[in-house]
Amino acid sequence: MNLLILGICGTFMGGLALIARALGHEVRGCDAGVYPPMSTLLEREGIEVLRGYRETHLRPAPDLVLCGNVLSRGNPCVEYVLDHGIPYTSGPQWLAETVLRGRYVLAVSGTHGKTTTASLLAFLLEAAGQAPGFLIGGVPRDFGVSARLGSGTAFVVEADEYDTAFFDKRSKFVHYRPLGLIITNIEFDHGDIFPNLEAIERQFHHLVRTIPGRGIIVRPVPDPVVDEVLAMGLWSPVTTFGEGGGSDWCCRAVSPDHSAFEVSFQGQDLGTVAWSQAGAHNARNALCALAMARHFGIAPSESITALNRFQGVKRRLERLAVARGVTVYDDFAHHPTEIAATLSALRRQGGQNVETKRTRIIAVFEPRSQTMRLGLHAGALAGAFHDADLIFLYSPPDLSWDIAAETVALGTRRRVSGDIAAIVTQIADLARPGDQVVVMSNGGFGGIQERLIAALG
Repeated sequence: MNLLILGICGTFMGGLALIARALGHEVRGCDAGVYPPMSTLLEREGIEVLRGYRETHLRPAPDLVLCGNVLSRGNPCVEYVLDHGIPYTSGPQWLAETVLRGRYVLAVSGTHGKTTTASLLAFLLEAAGQAPGFLIGGVPRDFGVSARLGSGTAFVVEADEYDTAFFDKRSKFVHYRPLGLIITNIEFDHGDIFPNLEAIERQFHHLVRTIPGRGIIVRPVPDPVVDEVLAMGLWSPVTTFGEGGGSDWCCRAVSPDHSAFEVSFQGQDLGTVAWSQAGAHNARNALCALAMARHFGIAPSESITALNRFQGVKRRLERLAVARGVTVYDDFAHHPTEIAATLSALRRQGGQNVETKRTRIIAVFEPRSQTMRLGLHAGALAGAFHDADLIFLYSPPDLSWDIAAETVALGTRRRVSGDIAAIVTQIADLARPGDQVVVMSNGGFGGIQERLIAALG
């Protein structure tokens, strides 16, 4: 079958391209925003990516069009598909009907931590010889791809609450029908499609309704929002995770940055993880994966040993380079909670600056997500940068709110600019050996990472 994927450079749709080709389909796609890591991954895998949304991409007509949820009515490709009667479907529906039927689906949902947790779970299954399939919203470094068909019974899917397509406004995750569900946390996000937190809770309730009685739900405690969701209805066993008492799975920090932590299950010590990741949030992500791996039949002792080899995920506090003694990181953080978690993890990693005897953290942020661009997280933004010494905030010309006014509490620590080149120049002038620069965006950010490394080098 000849497939055309609209919005192919999104991590979900790009992953579908890899799986579709593994099934023997002829695959190509188009997108308006082409940037790493998905663009380079598709290029490496030999999948053609056409730039823009032109009607000519649909001539001759493909057998089926997979529509990404970034497309809406009025898009030239969408209008051409509808006018010419070309068969189309959504990515989540195609995945559910073509790939997930007959598989043991393990879904990872939540506002934060989905990509890392899904990567961890797929890695633990792989380490145990299960050869899982997976579709993840990022590129796990242990696999080098964001998706694969897999030869085992298990399939790990990152279960996003964002809507499905222009013709299906349900959350993506209601299509997947998992046997195992992880809920990492629930906060307000995606303000472009959800009017409030209650609307998000309702979608999670719809997901919970699909978990069978023989399945399992792995959830955090405490988490009052998850409590509210499960209070709407619960028909499956639940196991809990957290850092304190009162949860089934617990972690206790051995090192300040949680790069080493002890694991216990129902009060029984299981061992210590000493890995390359940092941050309390990542320790909690590991607990989720350990819990679900155990449900699938993998001994916790085996999983804990494997965790020590986990390499992480691209664009999740990914160390890109050390230039002129300055370490440059790339991170996908785009929500205040994620920004704070990333900077906290980096701060607690320690290190010394040759002049100040304290590592300086320089944060560089692009307000790119729809929720951030609408200003719905504006009031929480300044507080998220507590652990940063210098903050460079990019103010794009079409931002609907005043990022400088909303972050005035940061005082002299912050710089605001609408010019990416100027930000690069300022950081290159200010940075000194021992500093750590972390670029935070859920998009390409004008290639600022590479430009910054070049300016420093």
